[in-house]
Amino acid sequence: MPNKTSIIVQGTEVHIVSIDNSDFISLTDMVSGFDGGSSLIDAWLRTKSTVDFLGVWERINNPSFNSVEFDRIRMEAGSNSFRLSGKKWTKNVSGIGLVAKAGRYGGTFAHKDIAFEFGSWLSPEFKLYLIKEFQRLKEQEISYGNLEWDIRRSLTKINYHIQTDAIKEYLIPALISKQQKSYIYATEADLLNTALFGQTAKEWRAQNKDKKGNMREYATVEQLVVLASLESQNALLIEQGKNQTERVLTLNKLARNQIKSLINHPSIKKLNLKN
Repeated sequence: MPNKTSIIVQGTEVHIVSIDNSDFISLTDMVSGFDGGSSLIDAWLRTKSTVDFLGVWERINNPSFNSVEFDRIRMEAGSNSFRLSGKKWTKNVSGIGLVAKAGRYGGTFAHKDIAFEFGSWLSPEFKLYLIKEFQRLKEQEISYGNLEWDIRRSLTKINYHIQTDAIKEYLIPALISKQQKSYIYATEADLLNTALFGQTAKEWRAQNKDKKGNMREYATVEQLVVLASLESQNALLIEQGKNQTERVLTLNKLARNQIKSLINHPSIKKLNLKN
């Protein structure tokens, strides 16, 4: 991939740079078509859920991540006086997920995993267009089969870890066996499956004995976008002490509203994304 390139997302040019063989997308370009402009990046970075997301991403991808300093930032996140920038994040926690670049095409860039999450916060519709155009770019370089796997991982893996961190902290009591822990994680995964797909993994397998893999591998891109949102929301509900019955009802309502919004939006119908 060239060191610098761009895609057009809903009429907005969004630059992409390659850093250490990873794609970084300009958040500054992404917000240029929205009211509020770059202030939206500041607003997103101020939220506790964003800080939690960034922390999980760094722990997964950055062996030099300063978790001690991250804990201090996390304690301050969400307060009226809290401010966070890409430059501050990189400096204080030795972060690699956000990059502040100077120059003509400068601004705040984020690893594609993080940029997709920011896109969800801006607008699910915008995120789908971003994925579509990013996909078009990558199709020029690699086979479609490899791309599909890469995009699916980008849409699901990080939010999954945010949810499992919340489960570990709030739902798993001390001194239980690995088998019991696995059961709790599986139960929470099926809570999301029920909220979004209307059935558990076991029920899906019983109805699709001829298919390999799991139900999420056959989900549409729209469903995966909503799933990522539900994982973040479930983590928040767990922290709030909501029980499974309350959470599955809330998440199902969110899933139905978001899917309906995406499917019925006229511009989304024109995307014709491959699955």
